[in-house]
Amino acid sequence: MPDIRVAIGGLGAIGRMLALKLSAGMPGLTLACAAAGDRAKAQAFLDAEGITCPIVPLDQFPALADIAVECAPAAIIEEICRPMLDAGKSVIVLSCGALLPRPELLDLAKAKGGRIIVPTGALLGLDAVVGAAEGTIASVRMTTRKPPGGLKGAPYLEKHGISVDGLTEAKRVFSGSAREASAGFPANVNVAAALSLAGIGPDRTQIDIWADPAVTRNCHDIEVEADSARFRMSIENVPSDNPKTGRIVALSVLAALRKLGAPLSVGT
Repeated sequence: MPDIRVAIGGLGAIGRMLALKLSAGMPGLTLACAAAGDRAKAQAFLDAEGITCPIVPLDQFPALADIAVECAPAAIIEEICRPMLDAGKSVIVLSCGALLPRPELLDLAKAKGGRIIVPTGALLGLDAVVGAAEGTIASVRMTTRKPPGGLKGAPYLEKHGISVDGLTEAKRVFSGSAREASAGFPANVNVAAALSLAGIGPDRTQIDIWADPAVTRNCHDIEVEADSARFRMSIENVPSDNPKTGRIVALSVLAALRKLGAPLSVGT
């Protein structure tokens, strides 16, 4: 069976880790190509690490790869997804909050035989939520606590004039639906969108976001009430080089890639 060819859309903190792991060798997987906003900087990274990987325009991904990993700013999700889906190929999407206002991407995947994969990312227990959704889920609520620097610059904060500078105690900066959270914090809480897609949708999933100077990790507490189970899950993620995202996100993508060709699949 030929190796699955992987394209990386974005060589930020997550993309760089994926490139390093794939180039070091993962059975059944090959790093095929990458795209980056700053081509010179990306090439310098690849050269410094001894990674042989062409940097190409996004519209060349379908010709070179079987699956693309989107780990770029949410604003360019369509530029990464559309060519791959139109070719009937797969995309692993990390900026899943950007999927919520773009249902046409799902329609394209269905029409062309493509596939959008949302990995567990910075959360845990999404398979339990997916399973519970086969029955009836009454409510889903997530409380996120991040160091203030991990929320700084979010559109919602800027629009409402909310400052997270100089905090000495925890401050709730948002309370609302997952759809609203994803729009207001596109680079900070993609976990909200992932949770909503796994369960009862973005309008019924409730999110609270706190800027907390007492925490050094990105913390998520999830409570689910369903006819099959009541469960609560907590995770504290070590931030990556980018404080807005956890180190476990890249590892989750690697696990999803490994699962594609694995003879044993664990989890829903």
